[in-house]
Amino acid sequence: MTLAGSLVIPLLVGSILMYALFHGTDVFSAMTLGAKDGLKTVFSILPALIALLPGIYMLRASGALDALSALLQPALEKIGIPSETVPLMLLRPLSGSAALAVGSDIMSASGTDSFAGRCAAVILGSTETTFYVIAVYFGAAGIKRSRHAVPAALIADITGFFTAVLFVNLLF
Repeated sequence: MTLAGSLVIPLLVGSILMYALFHGTDVFSAMTLGAKDGLKTVFSILPALIALLPGIYMLRASGALDALSALLQPALEKIGIPSETVPLMLLRPLSGSAALAVGSDIMSASGTDSFAGRCAAVILGSTETTFYVIAVYFGAAGIKRSRHAVPAALIADITGFFTAVLFVNLLF
């Protein structure tokens, strides 16, 4: 790491403090108020996270993910989607860390420059953890009814999966 790179954070914090002092802001009060608001947000989204995360682990541990992958694999292979990416497509809307682990497995087994590895990389970069985002952000905002948000987000994820494979086919 260069000297300039190691000075970025201290210079950023120092300039924020100088700006606050120049404008007469009580930095400690602003910091404690921000921490208080942050804790309120954590407590408002905690129930959704407590429900979501064990559900993901149960899905993987029960074998339901493997069964669903086996069911979808023949149809997806017929339209050109590599079979290795099926578990990734199923987990990506649920959990970013689980999807990243599956993506890493795909790349270590198939290679980073393989078709499946490239598809996995593009899928990871171009899709979102839909249910996690809805649980966290809707919970933080106090939204109780998601109505059209879940179907729209899942359609966007499916579009992202197919588009990722299409562009990997076109560009590589």
